[in-house]
Amino acid sequence: MTSTMSKQRPAVRAAVAFAGMMVAAGSLAGCTKTDTTSGGSLLQQLQDSGTVTVGFAGEAPYSFEQDGQLTGATVALHREIFKNLGIDNVEGVSTDFGALIPGLQARRFDVVSAGMSILPQRCEQAAFSEPEFNYTTALMVPKGNPAKLTDMQSVQQSGVRMAAMTGAIESDYAQQLGIDAMQVASPQDGMDAVANGRADVFALTGISLNWLAQNNPQAPVEVTNSFVAEIDGVPQVGAGGTVFRKEDTELRDAYNAELAKITSDKDKYLSIVGPFGFTAEELPDPNLTTAKLCGGAG
Repeated sequence: MTSTMSKQRPAVRAAVAFAGMMVAAGSLAGCTKTDTTSGGSLLQQLQDSGTVTVGFAGEAPYSFEQDGQLTGATVALHREIFKNLGIDNVEGVSTDFGALIPGLQARRFDVVSAGMSILPQRCEQAAFSEPEFNYTTALMVPKGNPAKLTDMQSVQQSGVRMAAMTGAIESDYAQQLGIDAMQVASPQDGMDAVANGRADVFALTGISLNWLAQNNPQAPVEVTNSFVAEIDGVPQVGAGGTVFRKEDTELRDAYNAELAKITSDKDKYLSIVGPFGFTAEELPDPNLTTAKLCGGAG
């Protein structure tokens, strides 16, 4: 993330030949393709190579680049889980959020590391892990919150100019509420739009906006209290997870088995994601499964 008020913007574009998938641990890969045509399941190939490549969109604190290193809560989860699966190295390919699933399908990377909301329309295109995080929404507004915005309905009723990240769930909320939202490519772009007066509000997950504001203290913005968005009176309970190609069921199932060991142990969970601002409030509800979310629950 680049701006006078920001941390580095992910811009990793190193070309990598993936014939052997043998690359330096912890490095960030750019324009690459995963290869599952050489025989064996993807899980077996990743175990043989010792490296998994994840797609990320630079949304802190989920997955982003800091000081040239891939980091974030989902990355920390991935390092723990994939290590337990015999895959020691996690590399990253940076792309826009809206290009994550298309990039996965095009085999630019093996999985998506973005804490992506599990939605029915996305489940038609890809497979998701069980939930890794519960989500709430918040609003980034100019200092003082001059329009007194508190939730999506207040945005709808006030007629203010809203920004939303392309492909993010908040963009869907805006569409369903009839809000003509400006589309931005990254959280940094959304904050800049509010700071520069091109938008009156930027909607995103509360954890992301709070991290962004805390790491840009000079920005003339503030973040509202988080809330559960409502559409037609129905609370939109959200949860996010890792994204896999539909055919990579063995990898997804192995991942889920390791994930369950973490999400069933609050202390273990917080030891991994707590350094990135996550609390017990983000610990996924065991009764809210991916099957339910893909079926429209929430």
